[in-house]
Amino acid sequence: MTSSRLLRTSGTVAAVAVLLISGCTTGSSASQYSKGAGLAKDEATPLRPLPATPPAALKPYYGQELAWHACRTRGFECATLKVPLDYARPGAGGDVKLAVSRKKATGPGKRIGSLLVNPGGPGGSAIGYLQQYAGLGYPAPVRARYDMAAVDPRGVAASEPVTCLSGRQMDEFTATDQTPDDDAEAARLVAAYKKFGRGCETRSGRILGHVSTIETARDMDVLRAVLGDGKLNYVGASYGTFLGATYAGLYPSRVGRVVLDGAMNPSLDAERMNREQTGGFETAFTSFAKDCVKRKGCPLGTEGPVDAGRRLKALFDRTDRHPLRTSGPRRLTESLATTGVISVMYDQGGWPQLRTALKSAGKGDGSALLALSDHYFERNSKGGYANLMFANPAVNCLDLPAAFHGPDDVRAAVPAFEKASPVFGRGLAWSALNCTYWPRPATGRPHRIEAKGAAPIVVVGTTRDPATPYRWARALAAQLTSGRLLTYNGDGHTAYGRGSACIDTAIDTYLLKATPPTSHKTCT
Repeated sequence: MTSSRLLRTSGTVAAVAVLLISGCTTGSSASQYSKGAGLAKDEATPLRPLPATPPAALKPYYGQELAWHACRTRGFECATLKVPLDYARPGAGGDVKLAVSRKKATGPGKRIGSLLVNPGGPGGSAIGYLQQYAGLGYPAPVRARYDMAAVDPRGVAASEPVTCLSGRQMDEFTATDQTPDDDAEAARLVAAYKKFGRGCETRSGRILGHVSTIETARDMDVLRAVLGDGKLNYVGASYGTFLGATYAGLYPSRVGRVVLDGAMNPSLDAERMNREQTGGFETAFTSFAKDCVKRKGCPLGTEGPVDAGRRLKALFDRTDRHPLRTSGPRRLTESLATTGVISVMYDQGGWPQLRTALKSAGKGDGSALLALSDHYFERNSKGGYANLMFANPAVNCLDLPAAFHGPDDVRAAVPAFEKASPVFGRGLAWSALNCTYWPRPATGRPHRIEAKGAAPIVVVGTTRDPATPYRWARALAAQLTSGRLLTYNGDGHTAYGRGSACIDTAIDTYLLKATPPTSHKTCT
């Protein structure tokens, strides 16, 4: 089934995946220096900064020295960072070991410091992103002046990863019908969510209540200090913008040069966030459909995006009744077909592949759509799944209270979701039920992030972004007292490094010279 608020960074999907949203844990784990600090009571409450000086109990963590060694990936160094499992009880609750990697500044030019990168998710491996893309593909002048660095967040990839189900169990879970037609089908969907949550608790109970975004932001400050940087320089994409903005809200005086690309709006509750993201996918599909219907042999007809949407919905309905054969033993269900289509909405570079997959599905062969779905879920050829699909709900279900209390709430919300997206609305409404049955209670709440006193923060928004709608970038830039909105008028998820010289020049200039773009600058 499609993961609720799953975000991936455009242009780097082959290197690393990125998701987004709902969540659950114990009240103390996401606290700041005192119980409940920083957790907003409502949308109008800003995230409160932490004291400038960390408490004495955290000094051993801030003062540690990393033992660097060569990584398996040539040219990069690796180390392990220790942080407290529970910041409310440093030391008493044990530690978490976080994987860290860096590639030192190549020169020429004076070194600026470390540049921490995060591709989003939650659940995307920052180290994978660094070693497969950022550390090699970021502009040479940026890599010359910065030590390119990354840390896999707690619960993710190489940092004590959350695990939940076996590969075979995940095959069953991802194929589950998420557009139930009656009470029996709704009950099976609920049972699937409950089984998933129980699996996470059984396999990862120690860390499951301690993977919130606030805790990860605090981990980043420990890393900043250990790397010897007075301020944090950071590029975060997709969910990584929420992580970076959270850091700025907690430590505004330690903000260096921060770029938030494909921004989230932290003031939204889970239901509204899911619904607005659903509208984002509809916008992206409309762009795809407008392009498709102009082409000879478009599998969705030639009459326009509205008719194309009806044809795609009809295909989904047929796979719901009769799952399609594939080249292997698995069948393409409606949920898997939907995921396959959504996977391409992140980057228009995949549009030709989607046209081919839809054409094959129209002839009864679901193999190509299944391959797209498997790639989205990071399922390998042996049937195993990456940690991404487990870490994503683990973080999301802690960060915000569940969108719905049960199936009746979803049924009531379906019309609003279908208004946002006639094609994807119903399925994405039901996918937002996942955190309702999470084994740990949410610790976060919707809140504004103001980061008063912070240096300029560049917030990047793409006008037809499917996963983080443009309105979110506008909202975050407005909340941040030093926010600078940089707009990319185009398609796809995120903008930096995706072919716009205007966007890339503006961000590179900011990173290298600390000169932010003019307010409300727009690029095409």
